[in-house]
Amino acid sequence: MFRHGSRFLARATTMTWRRPFATDLQAEYVADSNFTEAWKKVVPNVDPPKTPSAFMAPRPATPSSIPSKLTVNFVLPYTSELSGKEVDMVIIPATTGQMGVLPGHVATIAELKPGILSVHEGNDVNKYFVSGGFAFVHANSFADIIAIEAVPLDRIDPNLVQKGLTDFTQKLNTASTDVEKAEAQIGVDVHSALNAALTG
Repeated sequence: MFRHGSRFLARATTMTWRRPFATDLQAEYVADSNFTEAWKKVVPNVDPPKTPSAFMAPRPATPSSIPSKLTVNFVLPYTSELSGKEVDMVIIPATTGQMGVLPGHVATIAELKPGILSVHEGNDVNKYFVSGGFAFVHANSFADIIAIEAVPLDRIDPNLVQKGLTDFTQKLNTASTDVEKAEAQIGVDVHSALNAALTG
């Protein structure tokens, strides 16, 4: 096994990465010439099929200088909280920790955990409690935040949070199956994060 290790390592270091990074992709759709030529050899009388990317709107170009604002789209399954909103910064509750996103942030995909999403616009800060989801930060100073559920922090009732935390803790202690334990643990995690958000 160890005899072949150096051969695999040498092959890995000489391999070239064939797929371009997101920042290397063209803003507009460009047909794959190799595929088109191969298609025309096999089926000369039929136009080659288009891929889904042919029907997408062109991506905004990456600016040569860093913009002064971050454009944010914040959506839930049933509504759009922010659409094309220009802000100074957002702080998202990523699973790796709190992540601040400013204009010019490196392209990133982050999974959200239960916690506070804060949107900073001048002196105004709007805070939402999100239960989970994903944040997609693009190189052109656009950020798309998709949450499963989000509630403005000032609309959360602390008494209901305490009651929910007590109920789910009791369910976790009395759970007998793995499914019951998992469901109760999710409830405890979310209500603990809600409680932490409200208390400071």
